[in-house]
Amino acid sequence: MCGICGVVDWSDAPDAEALVRRMTPTMLHRGPDDEGYLASDGPGRLALGMRRLSIIDVEGGHQPIFNEAGTVGAVLNGEIYNFRELREELATLGHAFQTRSDSEVVAHAFEEWGVECVERLQGMFAFAVYDRRREERSSRQERSAGQEGILFLARDRMGIKPLYYAEVRDQRSEVGGQQSAVSNQRSGTGKFVFASEVRTLLASRIVPKLLSRAALESYLLFGSVGEPMTLVAGVLSLPPGHTMTVPLGARSAVEPKPFWRIGARISQMSRDRQAASNNGPTASRSSNGHGKDNARDTAARVRSLLEESVRSHLVSDVPVGVFLSGGIDSTSLAALASREDSGIHTFTVAFAEKEFSEAAIARRTAIDLGTTHQEVTLSGDDMVRRLDEAVGALDQPSMDGINTYFVSMSARQAGLKVTLSGLGGDEVFGGYSTFPRTPKYQRLATAGAHVPGAVRSAMASSIAATGGRFLHGDATRKLSALWNAPDALPDPFYFGRALFTPAQVSGLMTGQKPAVPPLWWEWLGASVEQARELDSFAAVSCMEIQSYLVNTLLRDTDSMSMAHSLEVRVPFLDHRLVEFVTSLPQAMKLRKGVPKALLVAALGDLLPAEVVNQTKRGFTFPWAEWLRGPLRDRIQGGLAELSPALQEAMDAESVRKIWQDYLDGKTSWSRPWSLYVLNEWARKHLDN
Repeated sequence: MCGICGVVDWSDAPDAEALVRRMTPTMLHRGPDDEGYLASDGPGRLALGMRRLSIIDVEGGHQPIFNEAGTVGAVLNGEIYNFRELREELATLGHAFQTRSDSEVVAHAFEEWGVECVERLQGMFAFAVYDRRREERSSRQERSAGQEGILFLARDRMGIKPLYYAEVRDQRSEVGGQQSAVSNQRSGTGKFVFASEVRTLLASRIVPKLLSRAALESYLLFGSVGEPMTLVAGVLSLPPGHTMTVPLGARSAVEPKPFWRIGARISQMSRDRQAASNNGPTASRSSNGHGKDNARDTAARVRSLLEESVRSHLVSDVPVGVFLSGGIDSTSLAALASREDSGIHTFTVAFAEKEFSEAAIARRTAIDLGTTHQEVTLSGDDMVRRLDEAVGALDQPSMDGINTYFVSMSARQAGLKVTLSGLGGDEVFGGYSTFPRTPKYQRLATAGAHVPGAVRSAMASSIAATGGRFLHGDATRKLSALWNAPDALPDPFYFGRALFTPAQVSGLMTGQKPAVPPLWWEWLGASVEQARELDSFAAVSCMEIQSYLVNTLLRDTDSMSMAHSLEVRVPFLDHRLVEFVTSLPQAMKLRKGVPKALLVAALGDLLPAEVVNQTKRGFTFPWAEWLRGPLRDRIQGGLAELSPALQEAMDAESVRKIWQDYLDGKTSWSRPWSLYVLNEWARKHLDN
């Protein structure tokens, strides 16, 4: 695990190396063990920086790392889980390796297969490759004819590891009524910058600290910023499963290019499976998911994929632990990991408020598995003392993520650098309420479409008025929003996921909405289009993975774990497992009264009955109690005045009313909390 950054500078007085040396130290928490730099002297000056957390080949894995000829260099954030197999294949093709690291495999893989190398990689990764081979083969005069080197960026299929970029003009110009040095169009001279964190780009001092109103709208709707946007205007995220090639010679337009799209991949696999079953002797049984033999075969395949994924995620030259919440997902990983490694450590967060704590179940599970178990107990007073540092660890604001900060702190204090997390289990195996709820929302939306607008609006208002107080996830308020403005979001699924309704967001923000849909809307709309051919279970999986998982859970886990120099790995998001399970007919994944039926069928002999049969609670803190108790003064004070960066975009009185509504029992804790985090993030990153 590392933090990486880089600059391509086309200006007449390039300072790429100086910028990178300014940016890299801001990622010390991501890599306290080592640092490295690279600077080129060709046209389009390139500089790369890296901070390293040493996990594979602790002594020899220094970055940037090159092929044996010194013509292809790489910096890698993340892990390539099949690096050993790729190394063997590349060695047979004549490549000579100097280390045992997976980052060196990336350099050689790009040398051998070019941009297509990403299709061979299994893992969580964001990396940059500097390919100077064309520079070596050409003179300075020839470079202008397309013989320059390139910078190649790539991000893993699921979006586990982050990568952000911005294109910066040399001269400031007026954009939309505000001064901005950031542009999405490239012409003439300027700079291209990228980094593992948004705050690292801001540390360059060439990316203006300007708020993106479109991204703010996304945050208010969902409690996190939707990809590929960030709250900083002009700073974008390279989308999951995408690459980008930046020529180092003449400056030209570049765009992210997909090498993997989950919806398209699931649809293709579903069609292939259906075609194969239709041509086979057991066509009817296998195609509809019925039949004991087929069910057993499917469960066995899921188990095999999970075992293989956990085994590969345990590869490390340092000890590995497991976050153990007491739920099905983390218990499954702990059970499989303990069969591979008898020295596994497990970690749980406990609370004084027993109704929120799964610590007792986790403790009994750890005893059964024989793990070395550790609990960290949190109280509201602990949160008061550590609130600033926990919120400050967020690279982008989020209503979630604080839980990961504290369990990561516990693991690092125990001396670990690597842990496994059960993230992805709910999205892949159907653990969220959105799986049964979304089809109902879709049917209601369809029914509402046949009702005249005025009648529909009156019915929606009546539903809202009689539905009782609004709590996050309350169907009556969201049905009202869905019927009032069915086109306000790309799909009924997103009404179910919304924190604030679109109308409430309009009340919180000032000014007019842009006429052109923002990038986050396009991204959500694309996920809906990808899900069109899928059954409802797979469609929800697809949309969950491309929204809540990427925009909230994975992003928060990365920033909160790396705040403690801890690498978190997510075996449920091995893309082969995701593809197999999500492309199965939904009948294979459903069994009445059994949560995550397919996962239980695959690993039932390893899971305690109390884990399988307990009511799902999720890993959440007792926020409602804390916001009325020990955190009350802090939150109230934090919302009393808006950050200067937010004052022109949000209505301060509406924000304060949300807090009062919470105190009056009219709304959920999640809404004032999300506004508090947003305000504190803006103060720290946009006001200074």
